[in-house]
Amino acid sequence: MLVLTRRVGESLVIGDDVVVTVLEVRSDGVRLGIDAPRHVRVHRAEVLDAVRQENARAVEADDAAAAALRGLLPRPAAPADGTARD
Repeated sequence: MLVLTRRVGESLVIGDDVVVTVLEVRSDGVRLGIDAPRHVRVHRAEVLDAVRQENARAVEADDAAAAALRGLLPRPAAPADGTARD
């Protein structure tokens, strides 16, 4: 991890086109401005983690619902000639 010290109004550049500027320093936090192209996604880590957890819960719920629905479907009949189906 790179650790830098910046003062209000100072910036750092990430890659060729992302600029992070210190806007304000308070006793309870730092306000940052991020200038990035639209194709670069910028997210707060805690929001991204919450979205990922919710997506995982949704997939689990969908899997459980799919399993319940499969249990309601009639099972396919075995072929009359006795051969196994895949």
